[in-house]
Amino acid sequence: MATQGLNIEEQKAVDRFRTEVVEPSMTKLVVLDFWAEWCGPCKALTPVLEKVTADYADKGVILAKVNVDEEKFIASQFQVQSIPTVYAIYQGQPVADLTQARSEGQLKQMLDQLLEKLPIDPNAAGGAPGGPSAEEIAQALELGEQALTAGDGAQASAIFGQIVQFDPMNAGAVSGLIRAQVAAGQVDEAKQMLEAIESSGDVEALLKDPAMSAAKSAVELAGTQVDDSELAGLRSAAQSAPDDLDAQFAFAEAAFAGGARDEAADTLLAMVAKDREWNEGAARAKLLQIFEAVGLEDEWVVATRRRLSRILFG
Repeated sequence: MATQGLNIEEQKAVDRFRTEVVEPSMTKLVVLDFWAEWCGPCKALTPVLEKVTADYADKGVILAKVNVDEEKFIASQFQVQSIPTVYAIYQGQPVADLTQARSEGQLKQMLDQLLEKLPIDPNAAGGAPGGPSAEEIAQALELGEQALTAGDGAQASAIFGQIVQFDPMNAGAVSGLIRAQVAAGQVDEAKQMLEAIESSGDVEALLKDPAMSAAKSAVELAGTQVDDSELAGLRSAAQSAPDDLDAQFAFAEAAFAGGARDEAADTLLAMVAKDREWNEGAARAKLLQIFEAVGLEDEWVVATRRRLSRILFG
């Protein structure tokens, strides 16, 4: 669950959720109940959830409740469309949908199956002992982005990786880790991580977080990487035929994927200046994708966006 770009109330909601759900789930199995005062089925289910979780307390199971009217942002992050909706959360991540377990027997059967598979420690204290606070996570995210801006993909990967270990649903950290892997030349690893997330049915809210768009763009752009000899050939072809926009575009894609982002930007900006409508505005669209992958707050992106604005509106 990302923390970047949130208003004050949304940030408070995320902080409460981390304290009440994510941190306890690092060592225990949290039964998360989305409910509302006006929901009749919710009122019928509540006693069942309370009784079963109390019975299973010595097995490391606890109950957490989210009022969808009071915590609309959290409900939207989980794509809750009807209530009651009940998830089992472990280490910050949904591991099962318990919504259909309406009877005590059904719920116990599903919990028994989960407890057989998960390394729950019933004697562990609730929360994540020594785990970072929300403020510390925010600071770590900033450090990771700074490392990325400085071009240190390995350092950024280490920082984001630590955050993901604590909070697997932190979209800012997940996106940062994928982008850092790309920056470090670990394109296959980044692609595999993104594909694993996209194929999982339990992280829909994570995929819909705007922060993940940057990760997807980074992986897509890295897919155009070529070896040095091919890049040299594309550069030569572009230089010898400045009016061949197909050649210009091919070189720009390969140049950015190869780390020559200044050359890529210069080429794409020249294309926009020459014919902004070429191929349905492909050059401008590629620039915007690059901006998203690098980070909209990055100084290089800010400067290049100004150059694009001068061409478009100057």
